[in-house]
Amino acid sequence: MTSDRQVAIITGAGSGIGLETARMLHGQGMAVVGVGRNPEKLAALKEAIADPARLATIAVDIAADAAPQAIVQLALDRFGRIDFLINNAGLGSPKPLDETDDAMLDEFLGVMLRAPFRLCREAIGHMKPGSGVVNVTSTFAMIGGKRGGAYSAAKGGLKSLTEHMACEYGPRGIRSNCVAPGVTMTDMVRHRFEDETFRRVNIETTPYPRLSEVEDVASTIAFLCSPGGEMINGQTITVDGGWTKTKYLSPRVLNSVWSDPE
Repeated sequence: MTSDRQVAIITGAGSGIGLETARMLHGQGMAVVGVGRNPEKLAALKEAIADPARLATIAVDIAADAAPQAIVQLALDRFGRIDFLINNAGLGSPKPLDETDDAMLDEFLGVMLRAPFRLCREAIGHMKPGSGVVNVTSTFAMIGGKRGGAYSAAKGGLKSLTEHMACEYGPRGIRSNCVAPGVTMTDMVRHRFEDETFRRVNIETTPYPRLSEVEDVASTIAFLCSPGGEMINGQTITVDGGWTKTKYLSPRVLNSVWSDPE
């Protein structure tokens, strides 16, 4: 069946940025293929959109060898086309390089670099002029960051892959871009604000009076999937309130009394 509507595949669609992106793209009139590992979270996506005619879901480990073909085939079987691919699925709580074992390295690279690479490879041949890929990277793909380790390696690789795709497939009318969120208030991150050091590192160094919410990131992705984003190709849009581009310190930090460590 071929749909007259544009179709977007979104990984990590069951919660956070992916869920909100699915809601926004559906609101723009698109059909959505929501990909996630957890069937319960995908059930929440179905409840949020509640439009079976324009929503298909698939519960699959995106790092599995058979996942890309299954995802793309579902999109084609249900809607007959693929217009946008949003690689959003990710992992959190990385460790520094010297504390990262091979199992963590393989998991992070598998989910956040190998899986998007393979899904892009599977989908690109079905994408027509006017379509696009949005890869969700991170501020840690833009600058060095403590505890980045395998996470930084994976997201940095995804940024470079995106730039290659922009050059290779741009002449076909297929755009490729990154959206790089800073710390965003998702369920995966929210609990970390119980750590006072984590709070300070992010809040006291962001030159905007709040941190990102999922709507901020999702609306940026949605813009790149809209006619307004047609001439944006090979770029990274960072959504972080200025954190990566400034050396901001809040008045609280600047006016604090420093003491030498004992």
